[in-house]
Amino acid sequence: MGTTADRFKAAVEAKDLDAVEGLFTEDVRLYSPVKFTPFEGRPMVLGLFGVLLRTFQDFRYVGELAGSAQTAAGPDGGSVDSTILIFRATVNGKQIHGIDLLQFDEAGRIKEFTVMVRPQSAVQALGEAVLAGLVEDGLVPRS
Repeated sequence: MGTTADRFKAAVEAKDLDAVEGLFTEDVRLYSPVKFTPFEGRPMVLGLFGVLLRTFQDFRYVGELAGSAQTAAGPDGGSVDSTILIFRATVNGKQIHGIDLLQFDEAGRIKEFTVMVRPQSAVQALGEAVLAGLVEDGLVPRS
């Protein structure tokens, strides 16, 4: 069956939102490179994942690192089991290099998820594409 990170990678690569859903805590937080505040709660994070799975082209994981790290939610919480998944993708013709930092609760579910991407032009392309998808799906209001 593998680790949560293994199941997550397989679900994302298969574009299987149902499989991803069970890997998140109810109060999961996703920290995005294009939004200052996190996306919070399983429904919102799953909605964002639906947009991301449509937005990324040629998405693939190319590496993995495991260890522990302090969560973003608070400095007094100590370190938790964490996995970094290294990925490559394309968005609107821009090549993206990025990492997904998965941080787990005691039951092994993902409680914090941080995405970091480079270069800056890819961050801008990703932000524009994701915002358009979130608006299209009714997850954020039109501005």
